[in-house]
Amino acid sequence: MSTLVLPASGGALTPFTLPPRASLRSLFDVAVAAAQPTQALAAALPLPPKGRTLVVGAGKAAAEMASALEGLWPGPLSGLVITRYGHGAATRQIEVLEAAHPVPDTAGQAATQRLLECVATAGPDDLILALISGGGSALLALPPPGVPLEDVQALYRALLASGADIAQMNRVRKHVSGILGGRLAVAAPHTPMVSLLISDVPGDDPGVIASGPTVPDRSDRAEAQAILAAYGIDPGPALRAWLASPAADTPAPDHPAFANKRVQVIASPQQSLRAAAAHAEALGFSVLMLGDSIEGEAREVAKVHAGIARSIRQHGIPVKPPCVLLSGGETTVTLRAKGGRGGRNAEFALGLAHALNGMDGVYALAADTDGIDGTEDNAGAFVTPDTLIRAKRLAFSAPEYLARNDSHRFFQALDDLLITGPTRTNVNDFRVLLLL
Repeated sequence: MSTLVLPASGGALTPFTLPPRASLRSLFDVAVAAAQPTQALAAALPLPPKGRTLVVGAGKAAAEMASALEGLWPGPLSGLVITRYGHGAATRQIEVLEAAHPVPDTAGQAATQRLLECVATAGPDDLILALISGGGSALLALPPPGVPLEDVQALYRALLASGADIAQMNRVRKHVSGILGGRLAVAAPHTPMVSLLISDVPGDDPGVIASGPTVPDRSDRAEAQAILAAYGIDPGPALRAWLASPAADTPAPDHPAFANKRVQVIASPQQSLRAAAAHAEALGFSVLMLGDSIEGEAREVAKVHAGIARSIRQHGIPVKPPCVLLSGGETTVTLRAKGGRGGRNAEFALGLAHALNGMDGVYALAADTDGIDGTEDNAGAFVTPDTLIRAKRLAFSAPEYLARNDSHRFFQALDDLLITGPTRTNVNDFRVLLLL
């Protein structure tokens, strides 16, 4: 991703040093830089073992984590990690395999099988380093015995369209997998394992990040069944039969395999928001932090952000402009129509533009820190005071595009998509509103 260089100001920076759009982009870049693996890994690495060090992992940041680890580890390494197509990184000792996200594919299934075979070779004198980040739920693709991959793919698609939040989706995913929900840890019961996690979930719960492949799970199959029922999702006969079986329950927290396992979150959304806040203050803005765990329908969360912006513009409450509003977390999108394009961040941006209705002096950016908003080519989208005016000239109606979940096409026509390419990290959504 590009690095934004601040112009020489000859003195203290002010909120007008950079144009609004450049200020928004610089805040995003700082947030993403704060989540890059090298610095975070350096402070978290354990001592080398007597035997081998095996590296396994999965997620959108897994390849970059593996590359950073090779530059930090004092001895030889071996193993493999799985990342999303296009998110690879150069490594010398650790193999990087690519697979599909957010719906698993046969490449992910084959890579996961190889990962388990690698873990099976570990002994009590070895050490397994597990590099886990968001996206691992789909990349670690191992259907339960007797269940075709196609059934799991259909279930993932249904969950993504349902409006379920990430914790609910991952609670289901744990119970329809041969590796998630602590099963990876159980595959190496006698080998010490240190899991290093980059969090992309509200609350940074290790059991939710990538559906907790190395973490004990406190849910049971009945909870997974209840979530599916609540969202009207029929998993099909094979998965229904599996979920009715005790085999679908994940390893309990008191399973002896977890005795020699350690888990540590090394980068989180809050760290990135703090870095962005410091940068905003350096630019001369007051900062209102709304939190790193905001969830809900993207368009509804947008209305709340717009309401706060309106209070600031009209009353100077809870902070006076020029200021920046920062928030993180993971919103959801309930698909209401077929054929629309756009992820949750572009949908948030479209909902925000509609709710702001051209409010003067308010600019915004909503983007996914991994560089990919859903399944599209953009990280997110910009909103400016004239977004709706420019859209009207093209005969584009924000309510109509919202109704068909078509935010990508809306912002593409306005040339307001943020396109960064893969950032090779992932601390979830980053939202910033700039009020001048």
